[in-house]
Amino acid sequence: MTRMLLSGNEAVAQAALDSGVNLGAGYPGTPSTEILEHFSAIGGAAQWSPNEKVALEVGIGAAFGGAKALVTMKHVGLNVAADPLFTVAYTGVSGSLVIISADDPGMASSQNEQDNRNYAKAAGVPMLEPSDSQQAYDYLALALQLSHQWQIPIILRVTTRICHSKGIVNTADTKLSPSECNFQRDIPGRVMVPAYARPAHRRLREKLNKIAQWNEETEINEIIPGGKELGIITSGISYVHAREAAPEASFLKLSMTYPLPLNKIRQFADSVQRCVVIDEGDPYLVDAIRAAGICVEGKADLYRFGELNVERVKRILANDTTAEPAPPKGKPPQLCQGCPHRHVFEVLSAKKCIVAGDIGCYTLGVLPPFEAMDTCVCMGASISVGLGLRHTLPEDQARRVVSVIGDSTFVHSGITGIVDMVYNRPKTGHVVLILDNSTTAMTGLQEHPGTGRLLNHEPAYQLDFAAMLTAMGVDNVHVLDAGKESDNFEQILTDSLACDQTTVIIARRPCILAAKKIREYQTKQENAC
Repeated sequence: MTRMLLSGNEAVAQAALDSGVNLGAGYPGTPSTEILEHFSAIGGAAQWSPNEKVALEVGIGAAFGGAKALVTMKHVGLNVAADPLFTVAYTGVSGSLVIISADDPGMASSQNEQDNRNYAKAAGVPMLEPSDSQQAYDYLALALQLSHQWQIPIILRVTTRICHSKGIVNTADTKLSPSECNFQRDIPGRVMVPAYARPAHRRLREKLNKIAQWNEETEINEIIPGGKELGIITSGISYVHAREAAPEASFLKLSMTYPLPLNKIRQFADSVQRCVVIDEGDPYLVDAIRAAGICVEGKADLYRFGELNVERVKRILANDTTAEPAPPKGKPPQLCQGCPHRHVFEVLSAKKCIVAGDIGCYTLGVLPPFEAMDTCVCMGASISVGLGLRHTLPEDQARRVVSVIGDSTFVHSGITGIVDMVYNRPKTGHVVLILDNSTTAMTGLQEHPGTGRLLNHEPAYQLDFAAMLTAMGVDNVHVLDAGKESDNFEQILTDSLACDQTTVIIARRPCILAAKKIREYQTKQENAC
């Protein structure tokens, strides 16, 4: 056994290595990004996919072949991957498939704070929730084991606090090797046409019933004895806060939160005078427990928002619904001085453009002094939302609509928007700006198919945006440095807004934070040739 100081993300990565994971795939997104980065750094096989849907499908393929596969994403990434998620629950897997959903209560770096425990129930996929780094390590190994045992994907749900907090982790003495892979044909089990999907759905529900019975008996759902006056049912990071807030209470700490061990929950609730459910985010646990006819208390709706902490748990237990103190004001984020995007937003603001924005560093263009972004919905939505505005606004407004997207986001989910633009062409044309800073900057300078480097920064095929856009039928494609060629950029933008053609302007200049590293990667590659 080796003792290590690890964040939750690092613990998951270490467990993946120690458990012999054959392949890790994902898309970078805070708070999940460091899992695959660390897995690769310590010797694991890891890769960035263009988006989460592709990553999950790669993982499914690997698991169909008998591999141990790990797929990582932040909570909103599971929305992108939901299509294959729901169906792989039917098909099951031959090897192991673990999906990391890194939720972000409080929206530290996200556009919403959805609670992905709801996905487990909706898709019919078992879910484990660790409370600290040690359990992140232990439960990743357990998830791989259960996935193989039941031939079903498993969701390991972590949150920002667990992902980034460090703790002592005792690693396993025995290190497992990657699986020997072999594909065995199973058409009724793997090809989900309706005739095969109907019995597959029944098989899934039978599996879940068996897993629910296993969950009644497993020791990972732990009872911590205490006083009989107060019992607390909780899971994940909420257990840590609740244990500190009410050390005298009895606890039922749930680790597999779908399917729930309802008999164990009922017995625990009956053993205490007052039973309170403490769960962060949606009232997922309390709703499910009450639906089973078990009498428990929940939290007031005001505690549904943001992260829980010790003080908030104390307020919940005291039924305190008075207004909470306003959090201290922090320094608002802003585009870096020297950021190549700054001049673009200055021009968009000066021209009073209607800007359909996207997810990335450039989202900060919404803030002063630019205030040059009018919509931001999800990854890739800038192009499609911009097209909707172009199709319906009066001409004088339609001609001011510009879609702004980053290079990594363009690869993630912007390409299909271009397809719609050249297929359903607005009468006024459309203008798309790809702010290409040669990295996935917002999540920590990760690679993507447009950088020409793999996750570990080794050289790879580089997607040629301009050639691809021209081949797709975009009328005008311009590549320039908007800062160094400011007059040219402004003139091209002015002309593009005035004409009825489709135009994509690729404003290309490396992120100021990534530029030095990019030069180092290029020099290393040149020296190796």
